[in-house]
Amino acid sequence: MSDIIQLLPDSVANQIAAGEVIQRPASVIKELVENAVDAGAKTVNVLVVDAGRTSIQVIDDGKGMSETDARLSFERHATSKIRNAADLFSLRTMGFRGEALASVAAVSQIELKTRQESDEIGTCLTISGSKFTGQESCSCPIGSNFLIENLFFNVPARRKFLKSNTTELNNIISAFERIALVYPQIAFTLHSNGVEMFSLKACSLRQRIVEVFGKKLNQNLLPVDVETTLCKVHGFIGKPEAARKKGALQYFFVNGRYMKHPYFAKAVLQAYDRLIPLGEQVHFFLYFDVPAENIDVNIHPTKTEIKFENEQAIWQILLAAVKEAIGKFNDVPSIDFDMEGKPDIPVFNPHADILAPKVKYNPNYNPFRETPHPKMPVAPDGWEELYAGLEGSQETTAPSPALFDKTVDGSSSTGYQADSPSENSQIAEEKSPAHYQYKGCYIMTAVKSGLMIIDQHRAHIRILYEEYLRRAEEHKAHTQKLLFPEMVHFPVSSGLTVQDLLPELREMGFDLSDLGGGSYAVNGVPAGIDGLNAVALVTDMVASAADCGTSVKEEVSKALALSLARNAAIPHGQVLSNTEMENIVNGLFACSNVNYTPDGKSVLAILKQSEIEHLLG
Repeated sequence: MSDIIQLLPDSVANQIAAGEVIQRPASVIKELVENAVDAGAKTVNVLVVDAGRTSIQVIDDGKGMSETDARLSFERHATSKIRNAADLFSLRTMGFRGEALASVAAVSQIELKTRQESDEIGTCLTISGSKFTGQESCSCPIGSNFLIENLFFNVPARRKFLKSNTTELNNIISAFERIALVYPQIAFTLHSNGVEMFSLKACSLRQRIVEVFGKKLNQNLLPVDVETTLCKVHGFIGKPEAARKKGALQYFFVNGRYMKHPYFAKAVLQAYDRLIPLGEQVHFFLYFDVPAENIDVNIHPTKTEIKFENEQAIWQILLAAVKEAIGKFNDVPSIDFDMEGKPDIPVFNPHADILAPKVKYNPNYNPFRETPHPKMPVAPDGWEELYAGLEGSQETTAPSPALFDKTVDGSSSTGYQADSPSENSQIAEEKSPAHYQYKGCYIMTAVKSGLMIIDQHRAHIRILYEEYLRRAEEHKAHTQKLLFPEMVHFPVSSGLTVQDLLPELREMGFDLSDLGGGSYAVNGVPAGIDGLNAVALVTDMVASAADCGTSVKEEVSKALALSLARNAAIPHGQVLSNTEMENIVNGLFACSNVNYTPDGKSVLAILKQSEIEHLLG
């Protein structure tokens, strides 16, 4: 039998390795920018065309490479950052595997121009699919200039399954931000299709965070700075009042490297226990300085999963550091006394003469004495003529989107659908007209089969969700203009999502004007949601849409409708009248699904008559 095991050609091996290291255009930018940082660059410029599909260019003013190093840098496992296995436990650079450039070269066409300070002329290399197609001397500035074109040109399956340009550009921005937040002393720029998206100058850490995510964040940051023998923790955390349900900015860095660490995130969240509502998140930008021998970054090619030797001890240090920052720097709200129009309270003086209070009254007042009352004018003659012609001319007004103005016809086409249609129709028809509210959270009503318990908040979410979806489909949303438009600012990464969402937001009744620079004016909101914070509402809806992605319009519409319904629904604890409870029950029975909220939570439960008799038997 002949031998069947063979060594793979280098080109095939490089493509396999590229599948782990280079997953999308953002991976290329991450690797090239990290190399620029390791080369000591003071300025890094990133230019992308068509979200990296057409070209990616990274220009730096670092050390540059010699002619030999430029050629050798594209070989697998060729690196200047480690020399032996022991160096893996004392890493001070971003990269070390020696796979990045080889992986990029395997799936793209590259042109590299580089020059060292000691050289008079530089080197120009061209590579296509791991094959060197040219090398010559050229004139270029000190540093390196990488031009990556036609990414995945020889791997059509990988190129085919790239996401939309908006999604890929968001991934590029995320990778760019993670590096820019670590090195505020380096100037960064990012251009997309010739449009400048970031222009970050060298500055302090706090200023870099504000430049990336907006000036509004500056007032909500609290500094953290703790140094122990195990590690040093510094950075910034958000104030409790800046907590939000979705879209919180949460970043961990260790030794200048971005990492994901749910265990440490739990420590931060625990420090805010009872300071923020349950389920909300806070901003944090926390940087760990740990001895290199106490961490292991060689777990995954992306190097975002890092193992700590003293993980539990650092968890305790982080928890204490965040608690200290909250207690030390968070301003206690002062009591503001409004003295205008209020009585003057004199200061007590024990030596001053104090006069006894006197009561003034009218001794001649007699409550039994008759007092003349002015006569009320009587109705004029012929008053019936004023109302002539009004009979039968009552016009029905447009139904209000608010719940308590909505009446439901029992002949709704959707009906009440659940596990047993026949039983459910009887419940809808034979429910009691009188309802009882339990602890401001549940509506209890008698039905033929027993006692129905309805969660008022979840029921209202289901009702409003279907109402907003119906409006979006029919394009009949009503916009209520705001007397004073409110400003909302989005970071660059969210700004792309907002642009894609504007048509759906307008269909739901929002009126947003683009003011440039990621700022928008909220001029109007859907009618019937008076009293809600328009800025917080729009921010939460954009975060919800970003979670589900902006490529599928139907899913985005559902996410927007659910987010709007959650914000507009009556809260737990709100006392309702019997009429309001009746409207909730009727509105719920008119929905297409009365059993569950759009996100799968139960809306009602029925305690059967037999179970009640068994409990009391």
